[in-house]
Amino acid sequence: MSTLAKKSTPQAQKVWFTDAKMYVLLTDGREVGIPLEWFPNLRDATETQRMNWRLIGGGIGIHWEELDEDLSVAGLL
Repeated sequence: MSTLAKKSTPQAQKVWFTDAKMYVLLTDGREVGIPLEWFPNLRDATETQRMNWRLIGGGIGIHWEELDEDLSVAGLL
């Protein structure tokens, strides 16, 4: 039986926004850019609301309390 390293989904460590996109820095070094159009709650939020996020599950997801929005890293990938 071969021994393969267990692959796991990288975790989020930082989130930031431009006018049109949300960016997430992952623990494996990748930066993922996602159109805000895909997430109307975030698209329509104020900059202050967007920046009021926290990591959940040690970085497997991102939560915006005020917007009642949760995104998983696996879902973004």
